[in-house]
Amino acid sequence: MVNKIKIKKGLDIPLSGEASDSVTTDGTTSVFAVVPDDFPGYTWKVAVKAGDTVRIGDQLLYAKEDEDIRLVSPVAGTVTEIRRGERRKIEYVSVERNGEQTQADFSDMKDDTLKLLKRSGLFALIRQRPFDSVPFAGAVPRDIFVTAFDTAPLAPSLISEDVAGHYDAGIKAISTLTSGKVYLSVPAGSYITSRHAEIYSVEGPHPAGNVGPQIAAISPVNKGENVWTLDIVTAARIGRLVTESRLDFSTTVALTGPDISSPHEVKTVAGAKLSTLLAGELVKKDSNVRVISGNVLTGHKVSVEEGFLRYPYRQITAIDEGDHADEFMGWASMNPAKYSVKRTFPGFLHNLGKPFRFDARVKGGHRAMIMSGEYDKVFPFDIYPEYLLKAIMAKDIEKMEQLGIYEVAPEDFALPEFVDTSKIELQKVVRDGLDYLRKETL
Repeated sequence: MVNKIKIKKGLDIPLSGEASDSVTTDGTTSVFAVVPDDFPGYTWKVAVKAGDTVRIGDQLLYAKEDEDIRLVSPVAGTVTEIRRGERRKIEYVSVERNGEQTQADFSDMKDDTLKLLKRSGLFALIRQRPFDSVPFAGAVPRDIFVTAFDTAPLAPSLISEDVAGHYDAGIKAISTLTSGKVYLSVPAGSYITSRHAEIYSVEGPHPAGNVGPQIAAISPVNKGENVWTLDIVTAARIGRLVTESRLDFSTTVALTGPDISSPHEVKTVAGAKLSTLLAGELVKKDSNVRVISGNVLTGHKVSVEEGFLRYPYRQITAIDEGDHADEFMGWASMNPAKYSVKRTFPGFLHNLGKPFRFDARVKGGHRAMIMSGEYDKVFPFDIYPEYLLKAIMAKDIEKMEQLGIYEVAPEDFALPEFVDTSKIELQKVVRDGLDYLRKETL
């Protein structure tokens, strides 16, 4: 029996530049990187030096708090650079792919699923709630939630032939790590099923594909509990590892957005260098283009020349910066090409159902939070978002807990941030709040 969930609150942003069904293979990228900032919750230490030879699955970094938890090389080759920033912070470790793509041997850990996941680097692709971090060492999840779809702007399908063939074995493997249940959320009408999980069919606007609203609708997280979350692609990687003893970091990336000349999908490897992956793909090649690894709501702004494909490794979006825009009457313009959630501009009359060419402008100044209830219209949680955000800003731990901090992650506030009249960086506020709560309570 399939359970059904209908998400009513949310917003589908009509961004232009959806990827076509065309899929190409990236045969030119040779440099790949692991970025420690993509894996919050631990202090990462370098395990290699420039010039070392590594195989697929060999450790590049390890967690100071638990040396079994590793970030591993997605390709076989030579370590080319350990880039450090201010205060010697590790920005990334890059590897140049060359020679035969040999793999590290994990066969001796086949009977210990947790150890296998930690040492193969797949454990770092899982997230824990509360705190939206890599799961804490030693923590046993109450339940595990797997999502099989993504509803973010221009997000690609997570289901491919390869994923369909391995995800159930992965779900079976992770089901041994919890004393509770594994829940698999699928889009309405999907054929995806599992013998080892409880299935929930989810429909509604974005953020219906985010795991946060799914958890809230199925079994919310309370104080003292923790749950693990992952997408179906990660489940498939786990399934391939436990059944075939093969670690596979290949991924299909959607090149999307109005500034991609021909939006389509590309088969590559996690952490690919963008300068080669995007060669010839951008409409503009100057500083007026913002390239985002991920979607426009939660992705990372990256440099085309120096950047890499970031976690969760499935989408790149290119939009105008908008810094050279010169509009008659500015914000008061009645240009029908403008988009407004509140229907302030007449564009919704002429372009209803048609995609808009968004740019990166904030289009407004920062100001105090307006208690107008505008967040509630796109926030599908039984939580008062304005009051929770104010508690986080005040660093009032007791109120943060009472108002539902344990249920949310930064991505859950992406839409409220988009519609926010005050132009506050809500996702950063929530991230800082979760980090502060973890530091003070653990």
